[in-house]
Amino acid sequence: MSETRELMRRCLDLAARARGRTSPNPMVGALIVKDGQVLAEGWHRAPGLAHAEVDALRQLGGQAPGATMVVNLEPCCHHGRTPPCTDAILRSGIRRVIVGMVDPFPRVSGEGLRILREAGVEVVEGVEREACRELNLGFVRAMERGRPAVHLKAGISLDGRIADHRGRSRWITSPQARRQAHQLRDACDAVLVGVGTLLADDPSLTTRAIEGGRDALPVVLDSGLRTPVGSRLLQGSRRPLLICAEDAPQVDLPADILRLPGGPGDLRAVLAALLQRGVHNLLVEGGGAVHRSFLQAGLVDRLHLFLAPLALAEGPGWLGGPGLDLDRAPRFALRSSEPAGPDLHLVYEPAEA
Repeated sequence: MSETRELMRRCLDLAARARGRTSPNPMVGALIVKDGQVLAEGWHRAPGLAHAEVDALRQLGGQAPGATMVVNLEPCCHHGRTPPCTDAILRSGIRRVIVGMVDPFPRVSGEGLRILREAGVEVVEGVEREACRELNLGFVRAMERGRPAVHLKAGISLDGRIADHRGRSRWITSPQARRQAHQLRDACDAVLVGVGTLLADDPSLTTRAIEGGRDALPVVLDSGLRTPVGSRLLQGSRRPLLICAEDAPQVDLPADILRLPGGPGDLRAVLAALLQRGVHNLLVEGGGAVHRSFLQAGLVDRLHLFLAPLALAEGPGWLGGPGLDLDRAPRFALRSSEPAGPDLHLVYEPAEA
């Protein structure tokens, strides 16, 4: 069984090569194995391109009689941009399929496994299930909760400040931490800030710190459309989305403008609108009032804190708003920690998860 888990982890590594490039599709990797040897590896690279199973089978001319396929997500059984993977598997002669997790997409959701079993293929499911779900957290949230996964990120001092008492924030964290933060942007489909952060910091929200990075969709919660025409965000490679109130003034900006009945404070409507645009992973970069709103609404899936070894004593914190009583404070469980130069990258999830 340990060998099977190792093969599934290899699938996850392959799938992750396309991180940030597959939405609204999930990340999927596939192996074809026979007599203890890996015959082929594949992964899904982008929407419209071959799924991982087909990518691996093509390396063998579509034929793998008697072999085993290892794949982190249930093979699809419907016609979308590409034909059903179950058809390709059955034509290939594969006799055993090891699956990490059932596809939460309603048109599949166990049907692909049923088709394989009824055709005589042995199916093993649930290998490294939690790791498979974590890799495709955005896809899982989109299918199960009808919203993107929300990743909240902040670079902070030891005492939780995101700027000093004069409002200066460049730079609390190290170049290594900022590079990891840009990798987060690269992995997400959209990056969101409030207009307060935009006016204070004039961020570009790009992935300039990493080679080959892809800029995510910039999103600004800007109720009154105060975004200045000269903002760096408006000069980037991606056309920004400004989310405002219905009665916001008419402006002429190089951006898409979305007017919501409840304004940008209706975060569930914001997330629904982003999901319609193919956003499965949203990175929220502040400021403190925006962080507070997402947390209070119970909409944070992962909390990324880049902790720098300095103390500021005063200045805005990463979590804004009035103080919270101890018994009502949001609590988190640590998922991982890793060095980022002299800083520390801490990843949490809400404790109730």
